[in-house]
Amino acid sequence: MRLRKGRHGGVVGAHPPPLDGDWVDEHGRLSQAGRALIQIRRSEGRCPARIAAELGVHRSTVGRELARNTRLGRYHAAAAQVMTEQRRPRPRPSKLAVRADTGVDAGVDAGVDGGAGEVLRAAVLVRLNNRFSPVQVSQDLRRCYPGRDDMQVSHETIYQALYVQGKGSLREELKVEKALRSGRTSRRPRSALPPRSNRSWIGAEAHISHRPPEAADRAVPGHWEGDLVIGAGGRSALITLVERSTRYALIRRLPLTHDATTVAAALVTMMTNLPESLRRSLTWDQGSEMAAHTTFTLATGCPVYFADPHSPWQRGTNENTNGLVRDIHPKGTDFNHVSDADITETERLLNIRPRQTLNWDTPADRLQQLLNVAPTT
Repeated sequence: MRLRKGRHGGVVGAHPPPLDGDWVDEHGRLSQAGRALIQIRRSEGRCPARIAAELGVHRSTVGRELARNTRLGRYHAAAAQVMTEQRRPRPRPSKLAVRADTGVDAGVDAGVDGGAGEVLRAAVLVRLNNRFSPVQVSQDLRRCYPGRDDMQVSHETIYQALYVQGKGSLREELKVEKALRSGRTSRRPRSALPPRSNRSWIGAEAHISHRPPEAADRAVPGHWEGDLVIGAGGRSALITLVERSTRYALIRRLPLTHDATTVAAALVTMMTNLPESLRRSLTWDQGSEMAAHTTFTLATGCPVYFADPHSPWQRGTNENTNGLVRDIHPKGTDFNHVSDADITETERLLNIRPRQTLNWDTPADRLQQLLNVAPTT
């Protein structure tokens, strides 16, 4: 648009500077005074862009306000304020919350029958006491109570209820020692994560992005994930390996040291008993204990790939396995005082567990099926 000077100076078509006034609140939303100014200017025939310039807001703010709150072709500030407040969402208490002042189930306030809310809370507690994860609790309730919205709850709601401090916390009513396998009572913000470090011994070709695509869908066996479970004071460790397709676990004790040379030698011993067809890849985190990974690869023909820093989901099967190991050998265990026979028994217990993801087969059964058909070279 071409601008021209007006008869009394100024520029015709230019927007006026913002007026002084409390036109928006601390969140940048239009205030009642801002809506009153919109009503006045609209009655004067001003366009939304010029009104927005006076309010000091984007013109789309005024455009949306007029579109939402104009009735019968007219905009009234008082009516617009009422309609906006009615549309504003109100925080709803969680299905699992208990009102702190009375101890009454807050499901009543959430639009859920009080009795049903208590039943839901009890059902969640039973499953948590049976060491179900929040995701498993949510899915099991969906399976047991199909079509009943009052008996459904998301895993996020369960996590929030477990993290809540004070009266009404689910953790207060649990019988098990830990509400979550990690034992964590609050979420760790990303700012609390350690800074990323450079690992010069990890070549670009060893990044997880170069891992064969067949490893991702678990259809082809022979792709493993590994990690260390560190003992008390860092004086001992376990090597844990888990095959992605069968979930079969291998565990070996490192009682004296877990430096790169020792870890590579132990991995060679653990993997060489397997057929070559079951040694397709190994995925590890970026711990320095794998600095000698080329030695392992030369001895076994199994390439090693490294996950991104702070990305445990890229090795989720192994993270789950380590959690199961910690159920048997809690944090603070000194593996110098645990026998190799105990570790063998731990390995056996993990591999004879029926797994839902395996259609209730055991990892031992699945691996045996592969060994019965796999070539020996």
